[in-house]
Amino acid sequence: MKKSTCLSVIILLSTILNAQGPEVTSWIVNVTGATNPSYSFYESNVQSVDYNSTDVYVSCTCIPGYDIGPWTANPNTPSNQNFCFRINRNPQENTGTKTETPMGHVGVWTNGVSIFNAKDGMSYNNGNVWYQDALYFEGISFDDCLGHPAQNGEYHHHVNPTCLYDDNDDQNHSPIIGYAFDHFPIYGAYGYTNTNGTGAIKRMESSYQQRNITTRTTLPDGTALSTGQYGPVVSSQYPLGAFIQDYEYVAGSGDLDEFNGRYCVTPEYPSGTYAYFVAIDVTLEPVYPYVIGPEYYGIAQGYDNLGPQSGHNTIPGGTNSYVPSATFILENQQTLDKDLVKVVDVLGREVVPVSNIPLFYIYSDGSVQRKMIIE
Repeated sequence: MKKSTCLSVIILLSTILNAQGPEVTSWIVNVTGATNPSYSFYESNVQSVDYNSTDVYVSCTCIPGYDIGPWTANPNTPSNQNFCFRINRNPQENTGTKTETPMGHVGVWTNGVSIFNAKDGMSYNNGNVWYQDALYFEGISFDDCLGHPAQNGEYHHHVNPTCLYDDNDDQNHSPIIGYAFDHFPIYGAYGYTNTNGTGAIKRMESSYQQRNITTRTTLPDGTALSTGQYGPVVSSQYPLGAFIQDYEYVAGSGDLDEFNGRYCVTPEYPSGTYAYFVAIDVTLEPVYPYVIGPEYYGIAQGYDNLGPQSGHNTIPGGTNSYVPSATFILENQQTLDKDLVKVVDVLGREVVPVSNIPLFYIYSDGSVQRKMIIE
């Protein structure tokens, strides 16, 4: 009877989780009203996740749970943005003209903090040709978590959010750490070597390379510029990498495509998904294009997430609320008398147990249990 009951609960749980999916369960939901350690008057992380069959609505302050600041040469102060982002549950490739990643938020981390693109919003001599790279021109103002607030108080990251996940863990597939506003997941820096989910864990490498130039008279696509459009000569003041146009996409030179992602198997998507990956080098330093490339892979328009004053969707009636409970484990009591030998994923690879992913627990008596830790 116990065995039957346990099986029934596991089946029910599986049904519930399949109905929710990682686009619902990946968020860091603040269920206790916790506030940021540096700004105690703001609740941190995500305040609520509501969903229906087509969309997920993520309500957040844009204030993380980790310590933030100070910001050298940046006088701005973070503030509650009262965002509600809408994530479509069935993202699609944009087979037409791709959408450029705009200024402002281009995605959202799982803690409700905004993701910005690689630009700092300025260009050389205001010419709108040579756009400044945020890491080079604003990096001095990044805090230890590599974020900083905009003039409107919107705390954000242009690059790897190093305090959000363990970016030094090269032994396990990185977790989902965000969603782009074309609705595809964003992972940390590490994935499977092969797109079919096989091979060792490796750091995903960008396919953008610095151009072999000493003067800035052409664009990456070879377009020759007029004299008035020239950028500054490559120098110690303006080294390669200071401007977005200092980089060119070289297909096959890394693991990721021109959008900084790839179609692949991941722990949360065993049948495969398009996914973005954060780009860092072997020393954990950010690598262009950092998170999302100059354009989105998927369809991003029409969800009120992009552009000025965006990110304030209205949650429709009839949605379900995702409220994670304290950690609990579905487990047959008999396992108390067994020794755990190892844990493997759906592809048979030995892994470290993580939350919200079904895994197989293999015990010393030869028994195997499929379980999931829910947080």
